[in-house]
Amino acid sequence: MTKKILIIGTSPRKNGNSNRLAQEFARGAEEAGNDIEIVYLCDKEINFCKGCLACQKLHKCVINDDANAVTEKIRNSEVIVWATPVYYYCMSGQMKTMIDRSNPLFATENKFKEVYLLASAAEDEESAMDGTITGLQGWIDCHDGVELKDVIKAIGVTNVGDIDGHSALKEAYETGKSIN
Repeated sequence: MTKKILIIGTSPRKNGNSNRLAQEFARGAEEAGNDIEIVYLCDKEINFCKGCLACQKLHKCVINDDANAVTEKIRNSEVIVWATPVYYYCMSGQMKTMIDRSNPLFATENKFKEVYLLASAAEDEESAMDGTITGLQGWIDCHDGVELKDVIKAIGVTNVGDIDGHSALKEAYETGKSIN
């Protein structure tokens, strides 16, 4: 069964390590016959949430930027994959901003039930990802029937390209390929 998968690359570096994980996940998922779309937030204009909560009535944000289009893609996908670099033991600011701006999803029916996290960090300890996982789990918990299916961690990668040869690339590919 083909699934519609949205992969959201949140790195400010389009070819950064976390986005490389996203590309490998996409390659595997596409080979498995799924419908894949990758959105790179570095290519989008996404402003901060104003906290007005108008989105709860309108089912879209009143800020006129790219966040509404990304939110609609999230709403209409069955699987959401967040790819983020880990900064100061937490998700990137770009990821957090997009999560905040996806608030119109809170009061509506959504197709997504599966979420994956692909994370890269300069830190050598897997615990460096704990804050990112906690933050994403908070978003997941606000949506009925949604589950964090897997977390793929690439530790010890700092500079663009440091991920080359890292076992997390193969893990991302294999995880993507297993989705059906």
